[in-house]
This record gives sequence, structure tokens and C-alpha cells, in this order.
Amino acid sequence: MKKLFIILFAALTLGVSEQAQAQKFVLVDMEYILKNVPAYERANEQLNQISRKWQAEVEALSKEAEQLYKTYQSEAVFLSAEQKTQREEAIVKKEKEAAELKKKYFGPEGELFKKRESLMTPINDEIYTAVKDICDAKGYSLVLDRASDAGIIFASPKIDISSEVLSKLGYGE
Repeated sequence: MKKLFIILFAALTLGVSEQAQAQKFVLVDMEYILKNVPAYERANEQLNQISRKWQAEVEALSKEAEQLYKTYQSEAVFLSAEQKTQREEAIVKKEKEAAELKKKYFGPEGELFKKRESLMTPINDEIYTAVKDICDAKGYSLVLDRASDAGIIFASPKIDISSEVLSKLGYGE
């Protein structure tokens, strides 16, 4: 997929050489920018704390299920068929609770995802606005993220506007 993107990008760039000469391309390093935005670090720490708390809740339920199972194993020879069934159902119920809680907190549409979105969207929007303002002011046509794995083999530091974006955000050096 990446190779196809690179080939298409190269073909498009070469195919429109007259227009490409008039266009300006720049890079940003999102990792560098985000490391220098204090709100991002605070949001990350908040997400880590919430994640640890929720993980502890899930692990507590899992341990309860494990303890029920160990108790069941040690007492199984003394239990009637009906008692065994009740215990097995209790174990399965506890395991299911743990799985549902894990899905609720950490699933694709879970609470952690929603929290990350609510904390990171304003930061990303602010960065996007800063990049867009710089591009509009200086006539840049394309901005690539140097930190992503976009197949950039070499890029001159002269076209990296990451520091300029940080300055626009008020975190200049």
C-alpha cells in the first residue's frame, strides 16, 4: 500500500512538472511538535492515569473469577452436580463481567477512545490551524509529516517548518 502511494505520488509529481515547479512542499515533525506542547503531555498523563485505574478494575474482576475457579477446583469433589453447575455459572458470569468491562473501557469505541478524542482533538485542531495559517501566509501547497512512515527517504531540514509551527502555537524556542 505504501509503495503504491509512493509510486502514485511520484507519477503525479513528475506528470505535472510545470505545476510542481510553482508549488512549495514543506515538512513538519509531529512528534517534535507534540513533545513541545505542554497540553499534549498533560493529556497523555491524564490518559495514562485513567488507563491504569481502569486496567486495575478489569484485573480485579479477572482475579475474582480466577479465585472462584481455584476454589471450585479444590472443592469440586465435595460438591453435588447442582452445586457444580452453580459455581461454574458464577465463574463464567464473573469472567464475562471482566470481558465486558474491558470492552467498555478499552474497546474500539470504548471510554478510553472517547476520552482520548476529547483531550486530543482540541490540540490537533490547534496544530492544524497553525500549519494552515503558515501555509496560507507562505504559499505552501503540501505539508508532509516527517515523523510518519510515509516513505520519505530524504528531506532537507530547510523545508521543515516544525519550529515555526511551535512558534505560531506560542511554544517557540
